[in-house]
Amino acid sequence: MNAPQPITEGLPPLPAACVLDTNTVLALWLFEDPGLVRLRTLVADGILEPLASEGTITELCRVLAYPRFELTPERQRRIADVYLAHCRRIDLAATPAPVLPACRDPDDQKFLELAVAAGAPLLISRDKALLRLSRHRLVRGRLRILRPEMIEEGLARQAARG
Repeated sequence: MNAPQPITEGLPPLPAACVLDTNTVLALWLFEDPGLVRLRTLVADGILEPLASEGTITELCRVLAYPRFELTPERQRRIADVYLAHCRRIDLAATPAPVLPACRDPDDQKFLELAVAAGAPLLISRDKALLRLSRHRLVRGRLRILRPEMIEEGLARQAARG
């Protein structure tokens, strides 16, 4: 078996555990963003293993129920079930809380805490405040916070190299 190859500078070797924030999950499974096909395939093929906690699951279900999405309860459940079938659930109550910087948006803290507590090398988010935290001294070296498009671009470059 060949060792996994890094897909872009600073990204962990694959396969890898990761945390997807709620907006990334929506982009992949609700909106089926055509620019993120490779990322969705990595998750579907088990190359990226998303981690989920009670807090991240609760937020996903709450957001899927937003009236602006006009999703039936059945469609909400289907999206959550498809995504969660790929996830490994982590009980954060059973792990000591890591020392981390506070996110500007308290709703983002759960993703940062999950990634660091579970030892995931990657948090995938489009949230600018979360992305800036990747340079914080308490995060740097422990976790990469990357936009999903960065992973797509890295995969495209890797495919072009053959």
